Amino acid sequence: MVAFGKKLRESQIKEWQGCYINYKLMKKKVNRYTQQIEVGTQNGDNVLMDFSRLLDCEIERIVLFLLEQQGQLATRLSDLREQQHALLQQPGGSRISELQEAYRAVGCDLLRLLSFVEINAIGLRKILKKFDKRFGYKFTNYYVKTRANHPYSQLRQVFKHVGFGAVVGAISRNLADLQDLQHHQGNYISIYDHPALSHLDPVIDSIRSAVEKLSNSTNYLHFLGRHAFIMEDDLPTPSQDDTADQRYHFMSLLLNLVNTFLYMVNTYIIVPTADSYSLSLGAAATVCGVVIGSMAVAQVFSSVYFSAWSNRSYFRPLVFSSVVLLVGNTLYALAYDLNSISVLLIGRLFCGLGSARAVNRRYISDCVPLKLRMQASAGFVSASALGMACGPALSCLLQTNFKISKLTFNEDTLPGWLMSLAWLVYLLWLWISFREPSLETKEAAVPQEANAGTVSSGLGPLVNIAVEKSFTQPLLVKSEAKQQDEGEDQGCDDIEEDSGEFQKPVTSIVMAYRLLTPSVKVQLFVYFMLKYAMEILLAESSVITGYYFIWTSSSVAIFLACLGLTVLPVNIIVGNYIGNMFEERQLLLASEIMVCFGILLSFQVFIPYSVPQYVGSALITFVSAEVLEGVNLSLLSRVMSSRLSRGTYNGGLLSTEAGTLARVIADGTITLSGYLGESRLLNITLAPALLICISSIIATCFTYNSLY
Repeated sequence: MVAFGKKLRESQIKEWQGCYINYKLMKKKVNRYTQQIEVGTQNGDNVLMDFSRLLDCEIERIVLFLLEQQGQLATRLSDLREQQHALLQQPGGSRISELQEAYRAVGCDLLRLLSFVEINAIGLRKILKKFDKRFGYKFTNYYVKTRANHPYSQLRQVFKHVGFGAVVGAISRNLADLQDLQHHQGNYISIYDHPALSHLDPVIDSIRSAVEKLSNSTNYLHFLGRHAFIMEDDLPTPSQDDTADQRYHFMSLLLNLVNTFLYMVNTYIIVPTADSYSLSLGAAATVCGVVIGSMAVAQVFSSVYFSAWSNRSYFRPLVFSSVVLLVGNTLYALAYDLNSISVLLIGRLFCGLGSARAVNRRYISDCVPLKLRMQASAGFVSASALGMACGPALSCLLQTNFKISKLTFNEDTLPGWLMSLAWLVYLLWLWISFREPSLETKEAAVPQEANAGTVSSGLGPLVNIAVEKSFTQPLLVKSEAKQQDEGEDQGCDDIEEDSGEFQKPVTSIVMAYRLLTPSVKVQLFVYFMLKYAMEILLAESSVITGYYFIWTSSSVAIFLACLGLTVLPVNIIVGNYIGNMFEERQLLLASEIMVCFGILLSFQVFIPYSVPQYVGSALITFVSAEVLEGVNLSLLSRVMSSRLSRGTYNGGLLSTEAGTLARVIADGTITLSGYLGESRLLNITLAPALLICISSIIATCFTYNSLY
């Protein structure tokens, strides 16, 4: 364990050593304030005033240095612009290349400056948190609110990277002009007329990624993309991004998203009719919990082997998934004519064994270029949401009853037959159109990454950035995730000294668990809670509405479809508006409280149990859980170790397993509670959901300050 102050000193760029935040001085000040207050020589108001003045001076020093460095970059860009004007009079291929390298060098220096800003921002957050913890005073809220909203705010310069956009724009435009001069013999193509040209150069993409990482603002696309929980490295090397470009194939990505959509349809298409199907086979209606949950039971195991399989191939796991799902749905449909509840459950188990969501996530992470990865991640979430809504909606349309030979086609069996046909068509499409990324390209990415500091790829100074990141990355990635902040010398980061060891993926579930900090464990528990609450709501909806309101399968299907359709609008509102008004940790706690409120409203206290009470409480619970899921996974992607962004035992697998276990336990609870009678089912299943929700709120409160 290495103290933050020591690691800060080790991470400093040598020529800028006197310009970083003086974390050591401020930590000593906090300790001195504590002693003075204990002996009565200082009062709280004077401490707050003195510490505010100290922070203002530190931030002003950082900002003035930023302005000085930006001025130097502007001067260099101005000189390069004059050279570029001279070049237009006497074009020359070698001189164009030299100017391009010079612009890229400015871009790399801007990357170093962004790294400087982020290190100082982390230092500010840590010292503010330490002050709050030591004195039990919400000084952070006061300081940020008063400084960030002031018209002369210097704090905004640190957290909102003011002025960097002009430098990025100049580099981007002039690189595009030089490229046009080199390849189009002077035919001018403006980046303003063709925005796609703005990010052709890898250094521009790297700067854009660094700026986005530093920014605290959000939007719908990024919020929805992080909802997919596809973890990434901070800034990929040019060789890594080139590898992703070579492996990218649009039709393969589309097939990957279709697999996601069909699997979610397959999961929820049986929910409205699972109870009636169980009754027709001689079982209790509440056995629907086992019927629905058996798919999740199998998914606990399938997620692991599909994640491991995706290390070697993407095509074969998707083919296997389609075949297994085809068999599973066929068995599900045949169970009616065979009059066997066992065949029904085996069919659903097969469906769970075909869950390729680990492959879907991994394909986006490995084979989609960085510039398209956020859109692909948002597509993954959208496909899942649409599948969740379409499943019950399709079930509503399958209200018929006829026989062909000895096979029965009714509202219970048609979901199985329809999904069997869908997976057969998908399998043929997959076989014809999917392009397996070459194994050679995949394996080549590792040595290229390892040699990033020594091999020239035509980018000159970009190579040095890869070397410098080996020093700064552990601090930037893990300072928030690993800090325990348990005293003067205990506020530290669990950082591997060997940068090569830091980059290695974990090789076992035990090792992955050891990398989880208390805050990450709490976030996974929150994810478990929301999935448990949602599964209780959805899985028992047909039984509850049938018992209290005598709803038909069609009514249940319409109700569930309407719930599913709220996913994307809610995420648009949170991503575009609410996410920019509040911190994510504030949204996390607020949405947990709303889930708890929705569960409380769902209890049957008054008789008769009314439709408005049920529908209103279900809507509050479901929508709040959807908001909570997006915010929770967004925070997890920031505080989880970057070593869990790759390999078999990655962060996506851990979150999938947590959510799947929640669904298994929830479905088991429904079935076991059914033995006490349908009249008691609602309150008995809601009681553990409420208890888990309250526990997650308490745990979140304890780790609130450690969240990003």
